[in-house]
Amino acid sequence: MHYLRLIYILYVLAWARLDEFLANQGAFKLIHQVLNVVLFWRKQSSPRGVRLRMALEKLGPIFVKFGQMLSTRRDLLPMDVAEELAKLQDQVPPFPFEQVKSSIEKAFGLPIDQVYVEFDTVPVASASVAQVHFAKLMDGQEVAVKVLRPGISVVIDQDLALIKSLAWLVQALSSEGKRLKPLEIVDEFARHTQHELDLTLEAANCTQLARNFPDKRLLIPDVYWDYCRKEVMTMQRMYGTPISQIAVLRDKGINITKLAHDGVEIFFTQVFRDGFFHADMHPGNIQVATEGIHAGKYIALDFGIMGSLSDNDKYYLARNFLAFFNRDYRDVAVAHIESGWVPKNTNVEELETSIRAICEPIFDKPLKDISFGRTLLSLFQMSRRFGVVIQPQLVMLQKTLLNIEGLGRELDPNIDLWQSAKPFLKKWMSEQVGWRSILKSVQKELPFVLKNAPEMPRLVHQFLQQNIKVQQTTPQQANLAELIQAQHRHAKWQKWTALSIAILVLLQIASLIIILIK
Repeated sequence: MHYLRLIYILYVLAWARLDEFLANQGAFKLIHQVLNVVLFWRKQSSPRGVRLRMALEKLGPIFVKFGQMLSTRRDLLPMDVAEELAKLQDQVPPFPFEQVKSSIEKAFGLPIDQVYVEFDTVPVASASVAQVHFAKLMDGQEVAVKVLRPGISVVIDQDLALIKSLAWLVQALSSEGKRLKPLEIVDEFARHTQHELDLTLEAANCTQLARNFPDKRLLIPDVYWDYCRKEVMTMQRMYGTPISQIAVLRDKGINITKLAHDGVEIFFTQVFRDGFFHADMHPGNIQVATEGIHAGKYIALDFGIMGSLSDNDKYYLARNFLAFFNRDYRDVAVAHIESGWVPKNTNVEELETSIRAICEPIFDKPLKDISFGRTLLSLFQMSRRFGVVIQPQLVMLQKTLLNIEGLGRELDPNIDLWQSAKPFLKKWMSEQVGWRSILKSVQKELPFVLKNAPEMPRLVHQFLQQNIKVQQTTPQQANLAELIQAQHRHAKWQKWTALSIAILVLLQIASLIIILIK
């Protein structure tokens, strides 16, 4: 069966004339010529991006998901191909209710009617990995239940093995193999896909995101952990209108312009404040509450794909954004070098000039007049020229930024993304490098310092005594004058060390008082 599947995949790739993608790459040139002779009957006249999308849809859900992931790697793909792959929809026919019932009963070891008092047999959503049904718990709580497709793990493992084989072939036979890094791309895709096969991980993501927004600026469903297993996730049922139904939202009195600005702020809050963000924000996963006290607020759904950033990533990203907003292209170039995103020996002036040529034309324009796709393509072309190292953790951010752009265009084409984001980023940067940052760091380290402060003078004294003994036993330092000078230096240093420790302890005590007052 494994080999039959491989033969079918190769047939579809040949049918779509996808060999032409690598027609000028090493050994593929000969393969392309042979296929043109043998398969003389194929008459695919559609653009290459369309043919690739059609082939992936024909090959099934896992290949569709792979194409979606590829669409985010605009550093590797031509723009026409990336934009076509972005159209891929992860929609597949639902699996029968009998299989849903069997999965639930196996997961909980109970009949389904002892887990849920009501269970809608018709799914509300169906995708390649799982589908969602509405239900009610025994206490009457309305919930949404996500159930993995039976046997999906085996299917995914088989298709991933085949995709990896094809990637190895491309890397071995293509002269562009080293730059394209197809095996690394497949490994990255495999990691994300495997995470989606454990719904307890998604439930944990959902809980963490909700904890990050206790003020309910972003509405997240509650997770019912007693009703969650690896194959089943039970969460609060949310009532809202899909973000794509703008006319309906207007009819219900929702302020669309405010909604657009709130979306930008929520996105930057997730990225820079929390370093943890929803990385699959297409319209199907975003709704808007239209009733009650939360009317006009976003509802996030589907937490299988999340992105995370380190403090270092957040700092350099914010610095790049602010320098970009201020048209300080030299600082953009310097930040790229200091962060390690470009080689240390990069010419700053040349990089600055290249960035200015790309970014300057898009300033002072509303979102409707800006092509992020074209801008990203130019940036990636510049990146290859300067040897920019693509950061894996930033790929998900790039994908999410494109989703935000799409939502922004639909909601309010006149929104100025830069002006909406700039105040937030300025405030965030002031908190990272100003007195607030120092206070925050002191508060964070307070428990450790209070625990170890009593031992610090003794440890410093032991260190100094050991240093003096080493110097006394060294022949070159044996004369008395040098020993006296060394002891004076150490005594002076010891005083300054003790003073520093005292100041540090006082700062910790002051921080503790501030915390208690709050």
